[in-house]
Amino acid sequence: MNPKTDSILERKFIMTSWQIVRIVAGLFILVSLALGVPGSPVFVSPWWLAFTAFVGLNLLQSGFTRWCLMESILRKLGVAAGS
Repeated sequence: MNPKTDSILERKFIMTSWQIVRIVAGLFILVSLALGVPGSPVFVSPWWLAFTAFVGLNLLQSGFTRWCLMESILRKLGVAAGS
């Protein structure tokens, strides 16, 4: 195989900290909505909607302050910073 092509393919699958934060936030929102909306087949309690609000507020806060606790933790774990 071509070393130049291999390095390009490898880079495509490396996720940065900001990508992981957004994926996890989206997953948390979808799961908490599924658990908190009464019409959902996996409804548990409407209090799960508070978790949805918490995630949304954290995303809003990180947009203004450019600081996110989860991203800081991921960076300490060795995940590459986003650009």
